[in-house]
Amino acid sequence: MTFDLLNIITALGALGLFVYGMKTMSEGIQRVAGPWIRHLLSDLTQSTAGGIANGFLTTVIVQSSSATTVMMVSFVNAGLMKLKQAINVIMGANIGTTSTAVLITLVGFSPFNVTIWGLPMLAIAFPLLFANSSTIRSLGEFFVGLGLFILGLVLIKANIPTVNEFPEIAELIASVHINSFLLFLIFVTIGALFTVVIQSSSASLVITLTLAANGFIDFEQAAAMVLGENIGTTVTANLAANIGNVHAKRAARAHSIFNVFGVVWMLLAFPFFIDGIAIFTNWVIGYSPLDVNPASEQYQYAVNWGVAFFHIAFNLTNTFIFVWFTDIVVNLVIRLLPSQGKIDKEYTLEFIDRGPMGTPELSLLEAKKEMAKFGWLTEKMLNYFTELFNSKERKITDKRIRKLKKYENITDRIELEIADYLMKVSRGELTSQTSEKVRSMLRISSELERIGDLFFQMTITMEKKIEDRIWFTPEQRSNIQEMLEMLREAFEVMNNNLKDDVSNIDIARAKEIKRNIMQRKEEIRKSHFKSVELGDYNIHSGLVYNDLFNACEKITENVTNVTEAMYNKMAEQQA
Repeated sequence: MTFDLLNIITALGALGLFVYGMKTMSEGIQRVAGPWIRHLLSDLTQSTAGGIANGFLTTVIVQSSSATTVMMVSFVNAGLMKLKQAINVIMGANIGTTSTAVLITLVGFSPFNVTIWGLPMLAIAFPLLFANSSTIRSLGEFFVGLGLFILGLVLIKANIPTVNEFPEIAELIASVHINSFLLFLIFVTIGALFTVVIQSSSASLVITLTLAANGFIDFEQAAAMVLGENIGTTVTANLAANIGNVHAKRAARAHSIFNVFGVVWMLLAFPFFIDGIAIFTNWVIGYSPLDVNPASEQYQYAVNWGVAFFHIAFNLTNTFIFVWFTDIVVNLVIRLLPSQGKIDKEYTLEFIDRGPMGTPELSLLEAKKEMAKFGWLTEKMLNYFTELFNSKERKITDKRIRKLKKYENITDRIELEIADYLMKVSRGELTSQTSEKVRSMLRISSELERIGDLFFQMTITMEKKIEDRIWFTPEQRSNIQEMLEMLREAFEVMNNNLKDDVSNIDIARAKEIKRNIMQRKEEIRKSHFKSVELGDYNIHSGLVYNDLFNACEKITENVTNVTEAMYNKMAEQQA
């Protein structure tokens, strides 16, 4: 076949179809398996073996190591996973990504004609795309992606000629063997650049396998390019981490260290590794990628299985070596990326809108973590107001007033940013349960912002009291202090509920505290009216007292509403 500009453009279009198919397939299965992946993450990441198994299974399911590592960066960014746990998952993801090489080899370069299934996959997908169930629609998207993946692979093969049509290139390749450090680095660099430019290790892998199958590169060169692709794929996670917090950056850097370390030791072992894989490939399929003539029909079969086995063996060996040094790597990345110190991180969103957005189900995990921090922020406002109320030193009261005003601005901004994030999540394909979670979180965010507003109003009231030199009676002061103490208990229950899994919501305790506060409120209110009638209170102190008292009552309602919103969400899920 001739190889002109049209062939080049067609091959690039086929590559685009392949990448889009992989993306659609990955996103579809992520939406279907989102809840399962979430439980997998919480159940299997506690141990080293569990974390590696988790990374492997997740990557095999979503067919994207980049998606898995970006998830890990997101979870570390959100505080849902510790750095060491993330490293274990990333090691498993590196093993899991080898399934892509096996899949490409089976579909595109196997003696069995699997490629005929491309259009039938689209036929299967078509009716599923119009189903009422969002899960079935997502399954349909998976089959669309699988069909496009197969068709893209067929078109890539069809539009790249074999080396036999270019005898000059065949002679040049035959004369080039990776027997020097420089040549090894050149092919590693080519593989890394392919992946960085295309932003898909799967796409760069299919290019490598196609070039190898068509004789443009030999087994050794293809293996070196695969090593480079392992380095290039870490760029995606590092780009995602650059807009995350320091913990996310550490997870991404650990991924880079892991893959670069593997290439360094492979530099020393490469010739022996290549010979060993050639022997193993010959034992499994009956052909050695080092011995088969590139012009023969068996060559593409042998060389691609050889590359797939090399990819598997390298990542398994690298993980086995690396797993004993994870603590050292954790300490290394902490030293490379030290914490910024005692910066008031409560002033900024740590967990959402600063890291990558995954599927709706997984994105809500980050939103939940941010919501828990939002609740903690409102409890800090309670602590600051209590200090303001109890303090008699003007310096301390002024400082607390400034702090509370600043926090009120923060709560306003956080509510807007959380709402904006949740609206972005809601634009995706949502299950009914996920839609209910979004609505519940929007309500919770609104209730927490309202608590911030109420503390701001109480702060303004206290500021006016101080300026006007209004004094409380011992009874008034004692009653407000009692209400603040009861509020503290309500906040503790609310924040425990925000941190816990939705199935552990303690609605009974929240309602009990609310009843106690309301009962005590009625007793204090009756006593207040009686004291007003008897003239025991100064009219000005009575008004301030009443304002603070009413604000405490409203905060109690908001705090309870937060728990009720979470409880209603749980009830919807169980219905």
